[in-house]
Amino acid sequence: MRNIPIAEVDTIDRPVLAIGTDYPPHHLLPTHRHRRAQLLYGATGTMRVETADGTWTVPTHRAVLIPAHTDHQVTMDDVTTRSLYIEPGAAPWFPPRCQVVDVSPLLRELLLDAVDIAPHYRRRSRDAALIALILHEINRLAPLPLDLPLPHHTRLRALCADFLDAPHIHDPPARWAARLHISQRTLNRLFHTETGMGFAAWRQRACVLHALTPLARGEPVTRIAARLGYDSPAAFSTMFRRVLGAAPKDYRTPPR
Repeated sequence: MRNIPIAEVDTIDRPVLAIGTDYPPHHLLPTHRHRRAQLLYGATGTMRVETADGTWTVPTHRAVLIPAHTDHQVTMDDVTTRSLYIEPGAAPWFPPRCQVVDVSPLLRELLLDAVDIAPHYRRRSRDAALIALILHEINRLAPLPLDLPLPHHTRLRALCADFLDAPHIHDPPARWAARLHISQRTLNRLFHTETGMGFAAWRQRACVLHALTPLARGEPVTRIAARLGYDSPAAFSTMFRRVLGAAPKDYRTPPR
């Protein structure tokens, strides 16, 4: 199935439904939820999924697992998706909160094939076997550290949202503290309470995750590092590796 909303087929009595969708550039899916769990795979482009608890950045050829009944919005940058909508009972091992996962070459090909399966596929058929194999493959996917916690504190969350639009590694905590009318010590304590991270660590992680989109577009590391305020491309690459355990080149969009 392609380019149809899940609501039109959600009642079909099958454990998994696969839908491929082509989105216009810079598209925003406003906050919504699904009755089924969802695997949202980016065949092209980069996505950012946001819930009440945080954001998850999804580079090309990776996926995010979204539990059933989770309110979320998705910001898309030149994205084509392959989505699986999974009955909760068919995947009792599904994570309780969103999680970005690496997608194996086998699962990638299975996802591309699955969207051509008729929604009323026969239960004892090659299509049913393919769906069963997909569920096995999802259950063994490796999680990726591409999440960023967000605070519930209203004014702090608003500042975080502004920062995510234009992050800078040297954005001073004094500016944030002044906006909130609190001391820098209180700011750091508030960050720990709300996100489990200190301000500096959160700022570093936000900058690194922001870099994933221009990296996927093929933008030079030198330009990305300068825009984020790093003193040199080497300093940016060192921080990138420290946060994600991989080099920036590992998040370039692979050839199709």
